[in-house]
Amino acid sequence: MLQDQFNRTVKYLRVSVTDRCDFRCVYCMAEEMQFVPREQLLTLEELNDITRAFVELGVNKVRVTGGEPLVRRDIDQLFASLGQLQGLDELTLTTNGSQLPKYADKLVKAGVKRINISLDSLDKALFKELTRTGNLDHVLAGIDSAIDAGLKVKLNSVVLKNRNVDEVTALVDYAVTKKIDISFIEEMPLGAIAEHARDEEFISSEELRKIIEEKYQLTKLETDNSNAGPSKYWAIAQKSSIDSDVATATPTQSRVGFISPHSDNFCSTCNRVRLTATGQLLLCLGNEHSVDLKAVVRNYPKDTQRLKQTIIDAMGIKPERHYFELSDEPEILRFMNTTGG
Repeated sequence: MLQDQFNRTVKYLRVSVTDRCDFRCVYCMAEEMQFVPREQLLTLEELNDITRAFVELGVNKVRVTGGEPLVRRDIDQLFASLGQLQGLDELTLTTNGSQLPKYADKLVKAGVKRINISLDSLDKALFKELTRTGNLDHVLAGIDSAIDAGLKVKLNSVVLKNRNVDEVTALVDYAVTKKIDISFIEEMPLGAIAEHARDEEFISSEELRKIIEEKYQLTKLETDNSNAGPSKYWAIAQKSSIDSDVATATPTQSRVGFISPHSDNFCSTCNRVRLTATGQLLLCLGNEHSVDLKAVVRNYPKDTQRLKQTIIDAMGIKPERHYFELSDEPEILRFMNTTGG
């Protein structure tokens, strides 16, 4: 078991397989990006070996991220090998959805049962503006492909106060129609973003909840963070009127979650660490504490015991929490695409 100095047990590993993406979302990266040279990335074999070490140390949930993980060449081979790891209870990924028509069935075959798909707008023009290069039709087709393949889909939406807040109700409508869940995420101050001022675009989860409650009845659910991650979930019921005096609400099959790194810090229950595509083990998304696992697997290939001990020792520098502040100056210089969130 991996345990840090604050008695938190780490059971969840997020593995970034690339910093590249076919989108350029305004809160995730700069419009003109310099990506890591491919030779500096972990190979698929190295990614598999490091992940196996974590699973043998008690990690039972792995999420593959990017950048956009499905643009990595031969990524289906990695999913196939990870899906065979003994002791891994859940293999999943976060994706922008653009590549899912090609990969949904392969993911299911590899053992993936549920995925997260980023979707910040259902308006084609606004979607293009927010993603800079994205095509909404391709993403919606990807969502349908995932559902048709039998994957359990959850949407992730980052809301910017002056850009897409008017999309919130429409996104919930869409999730309810598709019978899937949706989470709204407060923007995190990662990387130098020149495109907008974070303090001016910030909107809290509580404000978003009030917007949704104008149309839907929300009931807070007790959530086990060790399984659900940082989202706090609410059941969604459709408001309706039988007559002018009596209001009723019809339950839906969807839930809405809120991830609130600013307004409702969830660090006390953190059970996760992140492996970057270049082999850095990040102990906290909002801090720079890290350990170089690529150096271990390249200097001591197949020395599994050395790799495991390095991972165990790394738990000693996992910080208690992050301290995100709303500011034009980023606290963390790395962009979100280098860690996958």
